[in-house]
Amino acid sequence: MSLPNPFNTLQSFADGKQFYSLPELAKQFPGVARLPVSIRLVLEAVLRNCDGKRVLESNIRELASWKPTEARTAEIPFVVARIVLQDFTGVPLLVDLAAMRSAVAKLGKNPKIIEPLVPVDLVVDHSVQVDFAGNAEALAKNLDLEFSRNRERYQFLKWGMQAFDTFKVVPPGIGIVHQVNLEYLAKGVLSQGAVWYPDTLVGTDSHTTMINGIGIVGWGVGGIEAEAGMLGQPVYFLTPDVVGVHLTGALKEGVTATDLALTVTQLMRKAKVVGKFVEFFGPGAAALPVVDRATIANMAPEYGATMGFFPIDAECSNYLRATGRDEKHIATYEAYYKAQGLWGIPEKGAVDYSQVVELDLATVVPSVAGPKRPQDRIELGSLRREFFSAFQRPVAENGFGKARADFARSVKLETTAKKKAKLGNGSVVIAAITSCTNTSNPSVMLAAGLLAKKAVEKGLKVNPAVKASLAPGSRVVTDYLKKTGLQPYLNKLRFNTVGYGCTTCIGNSGPLDAAIEDTIVKNDLITASVLSGNRNFEARVHQNVKSNFLMSPPLVVAFALAGRVDIDLSCEPIGNDKTGAPVYLADIWPSLTEIRDAMQSALKPEVFRKLYRNFAAQNPKWNEIPSSVGNVYAFEANSTYIQEPPFFTNFGLTPGSIQPITGARALGIFGDSVTTDHISPAGAIKKSSPAGKFLTDNGVAFEDFNSYGSRRGNDRIMTRGTFANVRIKNLMLGGKEGGNTLGPDGAETSIYDASMAWQAQGVPLIVIAGQEYGTGSSRDWAAKGTNLLGVKVVVAQSFERIHRSNLVGMGVLPLQFKDGTTAQTLQLDGTETYDVVGLTAAIKPQQDLTLKITRKDGTVENVEVRCRIDTPIEIDYYQHGGILPYVLRQIVAQN
Repeated sequence: MSLPNPFNTLQSFADGKQFYSLPELAKQFPGVARLPVSIRLVLEAVLRNCDGKRVLESNIRELASWKPTEARTAEIPFVVARIVLQDFTGVPLLVDLAAMRSAVAKLGKNPKIIEPLVPVDLVVDHSVQVDFAGNAEALAKNLDLEFSRNRERYQFLKWGMQAFDTFKVVPPGIGIVHQVNLEYLAKGVLSQGAVWYPDTLVGTDSHTTMINGIGIVGWGVGGIEAEAGMLGQPVYFLTPDVVGVHLTGALKEGVTATDLALTVTQLMRKAKVVGKFVEFFGPGAAALPVVDRATIANMAPEYGATMGFFPIDAECSNYLRATGRDEKHIATYEAYYKAQGLWGIPEKGAVDYSQVVELDLATVVPSVAGPKRPQDRIELGSLRREFFSAFQRPVAENGFGKARADFARSVKLETTAKKKAKLGNGSVVIAAITSCTNTSNPSVMLAAGLLAKKAVEKGLKVNPAVKASLAPGSRVVTDYLKKTGLQPYLNKLRFNTVGYGCTTCIGNSGPLDAAIEDTIVKNDLITASVLSGNRNFEARVHQNVKSNFLMSPPLVVAFALAGRVDIDLSCEPIGNDKTGAPVYLADIWPSLTEIRDAMQSALKPEVFRKLYRNFAAQNPKWNEIPSSVGNVYAFEANSTYIQEPPFFTNFGLTPGSIQPITGARALGIFGDSVTTDHISPAGAIKKSSPAGKFLTDNGVAFEDFNSYGSRRGNDRIMTRGTFANVRIKNLMLGGKEGGNTLGPDGAETSIYDASMAWQAQGVPLIVIAGQEYGTGSSRDWAAKGTNLLGVKVVVAQSFERIHRSNLVGMGVLPLQFKDGTTAQTLQLDGTETYDVVGLTAAIKPQQDLTLKITRKDGTVENVEVRCRIDTPIEIDYYQHGGILPYVLRQIVAQN
């Protein structure tokens, strides 16, 4: 069968292999040669997948004619080459696929028609928790607990491996998905039959963007969008603006890639890059090694961009070679991108960008970010003053609302290990070297080890109140820390390895010492965590640790030694040496020369080859997990982990119709920066919460509750957990913290119970919010739970990209207030009734609608809002009740 050849672009290499040539396309569309590299890579996928059905020639023309500044109305159908998953999002995705197979079987069709059409890799990295830390047994004990807690989930994953032909699993104890993707899964260039093409992907985790550091186009999507992608649907998105970041200069001595990533995050937030591609170019970008580029790219969700992309160059080849990739494949990789005119980091003026932002790397200084948001960068020398200020600032201004007189308060205690400790506001109680953001970068990991060595040699010790942990993103990290002789020094400071997974970064920090936690709660102390992660939203790291700071791994060690964040490490002693003399941070900070020497002796390609093969042999516990067989999963009625979701109950082949929403009542009214952590928690389940009560009623002991994230395969628990975050503030209750609201009787109750009561009366529900609604992880349950709570519409001042898409994907209508209109200006209190007027089958993307608000006294106010169904395909999704029913109807109709 001959290959499609749109615009006569199919060309051949000398060996007979073929590719779809962008230079050939540029002969017909001269502007292609000046397109941002990221746009050209997406264009290649559109060109190659043009079949006249999913992808049209008009799609190629539109993208090839991209202009830096124009109204963005064109929809791109992007067919990705592969998909990566982590287990918290991957398990519910697999549950949905299993439910789709059940639905197909009930229709009398072959369930095997539900099958991923592209390779899918799931990395189990989100389940390990830091229950044990600070000793040599921690790793083995945490792994044992992980397997005992998650055995049922892992059995289900093994069923998926045998049921689906293209579904593979990297088992627990190997690494973090994005580091495994960077070090092992990514190939850079792929082939199917005789055709070579770029490695592209989407992943069910927002930090999928880490792969942008090696010139691979990819970003995070919700699980429901990823499912559609697996089943042959393109990922649809509006043609983006591309912000070019021109990097010049070089980082100074003592400045890390983490400092640079936090600086870029703050800079990009100011540039308002939400929903845009960010592409780095210039001599500063070319000089950065891939591991530094990956650290910056990883944090694209924190600066709001769809991608933080670095083009392809010799540094990418160097990284592929250093991580053990095949030399012949690297030669093909280089030949492909050179033939496409995509080799090398562009210089200024070579590419047309929507806007250009300048950054001189020499201006970057040591920094941390916090205490509640990753974009709130603080120069290291200003942390003491900033923490003091945040302590007194109102909660509405990202402060803690405390009295200045309480700042110096402290409490003495004895830990359960009989250690004397003192806790006060600003005391560090969690210090975690964690997260692929930094553990994938040997320069900062070796810097942490070198700092630990110097600290131990001077006699410094970690404060007894600090729970210290080290969770590498792959076993390669352990190998080089051991080979350089640095791991023993980290161990002496209690930074023992606790597991190979996300741990503290996603809220799996485990319990604090009981005496410490009790002291924090009873005295309402604003204690701190310090972590080398990418997120520090309220209640994410630990429910009772209210102040959280992101920083480089060596700074994590430094603050663990200091034991507090209300300190200026640029000029105050970190502690005293064996003689009692003060020791400053500069005394133990490693030089660039020391770090480079350690790197040269540590990183070997053969180590990557050895540690990324035969995963089963590296984790015998995985081999002991049994697997059920068959093409249709047998859901167990009494399971508290895996249940058949109700999304395909009474499924029919005819879609519904789009109609006005009338008589809706408010389930919650929220302020700004409500994250997916607030909407769908991933951490601990409170005993008194609706989910906790459900588990107790079903015979699950409190110590076996596990986390919300681990139970995402059970809609009964996840629906009860939606809006159950202990820090969410519902303005219907005057901003009171916790997942409560007003029920139909006007009394305070849980959001879940209120929802059930309203649904029993047949009343549709509405959620109202402020700026940046849905910021954070690409958590599909934040949309699924919203749907199952009976919420039909969410009105916000602005939406985070993935969550908006997920709401539409679950059949929930997102509406956006016009500038200047808020719940506060409208004086909404939750007693109103709401109608969405103008919602009909003729709805157009981003059309203006009317929100009719009827107050308790009968007065009516009509408010203009924008429908945030952004693309034509999303109108189809919404009409079908969501993306999954739409895709399922398509597949059944074709078979």
